[in-house]
Amino acid sequence: MLSYQHGFHAGNPADLLKHLVLVNVLDYLANKNKPLVYIDTHAGSGGYSLADAQAQKTREYQQGIGKLWALSNQAWSPSITSYLDVVAAFEAQAQQASAASSSGRFYPGSPAIAQECLRDYDRLVAYELHPQAFAQLTAHTAGDKRVKIYQQNGFQGLIAQLPPKERRGIILIDPPYELKQDYDEVVSRLIAAHKRFATGTYLLWYPVVERRRIAKLHRELKASSIRNIAVFELGWETDNNGRGMTGSGMIVINPPWTLMASMQQDLATLKQIIAPQSGYWLADMLIAE
Repeated sequence: MLSYQHGFHAGNPADLLKHLVLVNVLDYLANKNKPLVYIDTHAGSGGYSLADAQAQKTREYQQGIGKLWALSNQAWSPSITSYLDVVAAFEAQAQQASAASSSGRFYPGSPAIAQECLRDYDRLVAYELHPQAFAQLTAHTAGDKRVKIYQQNGFQGLIAQLPPKERRGIILIDPPYELKQDYDEVVSRLIAAHKRFATGTYLLWYPVVERRRIAKLHRELKASSIRNIAVFELGWETDNNGRGMTGSGMIVINPPWTLMASMQQDLATLKQIIAPQSGYWLADMLIAE
């Protein structure tokens, strides 16, 4: 299906979780003076104007990045500061490129975040099937020689990229979950990818809509041969048995050793900001190393 457009959801609380983890992992791996590859299986448009009709229709960003922007004097943790610095860098570039007024706000997608965090000698490989999103992604990444993009389902293209020549890599798997079989496919693709590249760091995002589907996903990963799996969630409401998304999660295979402590601190902070009464957070090991 090709109906999903992330522009309706850019900068929402789910993006806070996903992109905070992503920046944290990118920063950690980039600290070592060896090249790495970042692979994005469902890359989206690359970046988003929050003044566009899609973002204005839902205004989901107001419950996410908008709440952080409103706290200009907040003393953030180093990892949240790094995330906000990446967002600010993208926004400054987007405003300059579009000649937008100072009141226009922009938010980066995961490919733009990776572009900001990667070094000159790293690589970025991105997949996007939707024609409009692919065209926008092409425009966002034009001229960046580190980037190679494919108009293809990333589930199908991922295995061909592994193992990477760098032998160091981050793989973000972020499907729209429009099809219920996506929950099964992410597990099968993760297992297949891990068999080819066991030392890679894998990031899997999922929506909290039906808890039974997430429980099944967790069980299947526990039953696999994969070890060293962390799980993080940030929610703004309690589970409601499939009547809409109430939170989101990130599964991280081979997480940096610093990630757990960082996320325990940061998710507690974000929960108090986005949903102090109804929200929740989770940071735990799903499977030990």
